[in-house]
Amino acid sequence: MLLTFVIIYWLVSIAIGLYAALRVHDTKDFAVASRALPFHIVVATVFATWFGSEAVLGIPATFLQDGLGGVVADPFGSSLCLVIVGLFFAKPLYRLNLLTVGDYYRLRFGRTVEAITTMCIVISYLGWVAAQIKALGLVFFVLSDGAVSQELGMALGSASVLIYTLFGGMWSVAITDFIQMIVIVVGLVYLGWDVGNMAGGVVTVVEHAHAAGKFNFWPDFNLNAIVLFAGTLVTMMFGSVPQQDVFQRVQSSANENIAVRATVLGAILYFCFTFIPMFLAYCATLIAPDLVAKYIDTDSQLILPKLLLEKAPLFAQVMFFGALLSAIKSCASATLLAPSVTFAENLLRPILVRKWPDMTDKRFLRWMQGVVLVFTTVVTYIAMSTTLSIYGLVENAYKVTLVAAFVPLALGVYWKRSTTQGAVVSMVLGLVSWVTLEMTAPAWTEVWLPHFVGFLVSLVSFIVFSLLPQKVRTPPIPVPGHVIHHALHASSPQVAAEGKGGA
Repeated sequence: MLLTFVIIYWLVSIAIGLYAALRVHDTKDFAVASRALPFHIVVATVFATWFGSEAVLGIPATFLQDGLGGVVADPFGSSLCLVIVGLFFAKPLYRLNLLTVGDYYRLRFGRTVEAITTMCIVISYLGWVAAQIKALGLVFFVLSDGAVSQELGMALGSASVLIYTLFGGMWSVAITDFIQMIVIVVGLVYLGWDVGNMAGGVVTVVEHAHAAGKFNFWPDFNLNAIVLFAGTLVTMMFGSVPQQDVFQRVQSSANENIAVRATVLGAILYFCFTFIPMFLAYCATLIAPDLVAKYIDTDSQLILPKLLLEKAPLFAQVMFFGALLSAIKSCASATLLAPSVTFAENLLRPILVRKWPDMTDKRFLRWMQGVVLVFTTVVTYIAMSTTLSIYGLVENAYKVTLVAAFVPLALGVYWKRSTTQGAVVSMVLGLVSWVTLEMTAPAWTEVWLPHFVGFLVSLVSFIVFSLLPQKVRTPPIPVPGHVIHHALHASSPQVAAEGKGGA
């Protein structure tokens, strides 16, 4: 019965995604849904994109082992990232009317910076998407009681998500995200009530977790602990700001106010609902301590699904796996689309235009869809090959954008003296320092994390080399200088419209 439900739900969601694909006629439809999404759809797609396998499986498993101190990066850092995007970047970037975040780097700093940041952004998605594919394989393996291997499950899962993402782009992702958000919210609320009662009630579970020290979050008051905490927090808090999936949701909004409010509300919903899977997983320590002891040191991601399969009634199982599949599918489709669009628009298009100057938008749309297919194949292979956990894959995904892409974006928007020289040097030195420390791993990097050092190097070098005499010329912005500055910072509709049209 459970497997039958999963198959039916899977087929229905694919059908809905393909139906939404009928709206796609050009690259703007495919990449940003014609900038026409209403508030409730944007909220849903922000929430559902971030509420992936790590929220249902990875975060709870890490919480069981390390408590709140182990999940600093996600959900705390990741939720703050969305708040930062909503409050500080959504409005100025929306006014520029761009297709990808890479377009901003080209407009502000030129094609060299665009190419470097685009490659970093695309690479950063490899781990995040692989985590979703890995989770799909885990679900098929658990539901089939081992009859379907995790590798085969990964292949089946990625192929099914690919179908509607390939044809429907952002329209399919947004519509399916809205439905999947409803399933996630209803399913988790029901499970929190049902499984909580099995464990003796919410108060009992919370008191037990508190007594076990699971709510210890803040670091000890010493320099090493504070530095380690900060390095962990900024990984996703800053590293996921210059990401195409967030940018797409901003640009897909019907207006700039929706872009701001929907992103912040999506962040709040994401943060609140990630605590339900943590609560459910901790219930296992009271309901089935033998199950926790069996998997805690081998594969803690299996504790929650195994608990529900062994102890919960069929309806609770249906609600859990419905919510889990919704979380994985919504996140997987979004994270397949975002890097593919960025790669196609910012790296592939210039090459194709040089070869075929008269290439039509319809033809380029086919190239963009081809990139989605290739990227899906690559990340499925990575998911099958890696030994990292789901949480580890997601946390590591943002290190490259933290050290290379965040500083040029933030200072480029809010510091008028930013230059191309500063951007190029900061990216190069940030990447080199991070990779060198990762490879050599000196003892002090156990506290001063390599990506945190890379971020600090990127920040300092951007400021210094922007103030020094310029050896690297900042290319002329393809719209008047006052227009881009006003488009980024103006509050009047007239100036915003001028910036939008000019960009």
